[in-house]
Amino acid sequence: MTILTTMGLTLNFGGLTAVADLDLQLDEGELVGLIGPNGAGKTTVFNLLTGVYPPSAGTIGFTRGDQGYSLGRMKPHAICRAGVARTFQNIRLFRRLSVLDNVLVATQQHLRYTLADSFLHTPRKLRVDKQIREQSMELLRIMNLDGKADELASNLPYGEQRRLEIARAMATRPVLLLLDEPAAGMNPSETAQLTELISWLRSTFKLTILLIEHDMSLVMSICERIYVLDHGLVIASGTPSQVQSNPKVVEAYLGEEMI
Repeated sequence: MTILTTMGLTLNFGGLTAVADLDLQLDEGELVGLIGPNGAGKTTVFNLLTGVYPPSAGTIGFTRGDQGYSLGRMKPHAICRAGVARTFQNIRLFRRLSVLDNVLVATQQHLRYTLADSFLHTPRKLRVDKQIREQSMELLRIMNLDGKADELASNLPYGEQRRLEIARAMATRPVLLLLDEPAAGMNPSETAQLTELISWLRSTFKLTILLIEHDMSLVMSICERIYVLDHGLVIASGTPSQVQSNPKVVEAYLGEEMI
């Protein structure tokens, strides 16, 4: 089943076209890469998909179960509630909050008690809060961060901050996860661990994943299909082997060494 479809998706900034006529399709359970040189428009695509920018033209269709959505007309919080979560190229944690609180913040849309329950500390509120805390700690355990739950997010090493950002995105209970350069700044060992983690999350939580990444060893090893952007245009798409051998991609981005 197709979970995300864009047709003619376009974003103009004045006279500059950042994304032009993007046709993209993700099927349920796929792990798809979005690559291209710096400034190609990759993060802009994520911003369109998550409501940061409204499209200048085109449509974004998203399906969750039997519910359909037009994401181009929705606010970011509504898109997140529908089941789309993301991480950011530049880490955007709540640096003055604890590691655990960073994850708990993302669970607020799933709280199922009233304002009166909150004021009166009813048994229902206490029960839900306990469940949410246990679920958040489980996500931290998966990311190997449970031992640092009470530390400030700003005190974590860079690689652990990346994992915390993924945990926070997962706490929103997405069906579509958008990862914007998750391996940026990581050493080869950390990147290898991250590669395994992404594959495990996809299979365990039955996620569909769209991944922006410059580390081609990661992209080529786990992505089933790849879209290549250059100057806001898709210049190629297909399997990793098809993309690697495409002359346009070699010229614009990969270079001869990748071949």
